[in-house]
Amino acid sequence: MSYDDDGSRRPVAVYVDADACPVKAEVYRVAERHGARVFVVSNSPMMVPRDAFIERVVVPAGPDVADDWIAERATARDVVVTADIPLADRCVKRGAAVLAPNGKSFTAATIGMALATRDLMDGLRGSGEVTGGPRPFGPRDRSEFLGALHRAIDRIKRGLPPGR
Repeated sequence: MSYDDDGSRRPVAVYVDADACPVKAEVYRVAERHGARVFVVSNSPMMVPRDAFIERVVVPAGPDVADDWIAERATARDVVVTADIPLADRCVKRGAAVLAPNGKSFTAATIGMALATRDLMDGLRGSGEVTGGPRPFGPRDRSEFLGALHRAIDRIKRGLPPGR
């Protein structure tokens, strides 16, 4: 359990930037084990399990609407799952633990480099340079994510800052 500003207890919340997220099932499993709430946020309806701890949030279509919804709610007692670097930056600044689907943790110490790399790659793609893409998502990524999410929720429940 975590505590709200008024001292009342509330479960850890996990916000999932759900469009194209390959680890939703893993989020559900770990969240249930820890008693965490899950908010699956997208701009189109998607299937989610009918469990009391999972809430589907469908936001209006538009650029960054889902990102805005998540960033406005994420706190230091929450985990955000996203591959979107600008959203990760916003949530890190709010004190949330932020994980990419491959288990990589975005922190105050690492988000600047992630943003710079993203901007560089966007520039190279814009100039016609062939940059390739990320390696395919695989079982090792899924396993790394499971461990990272468990550790992130455990740290929050113990009142520790987001991990490395």
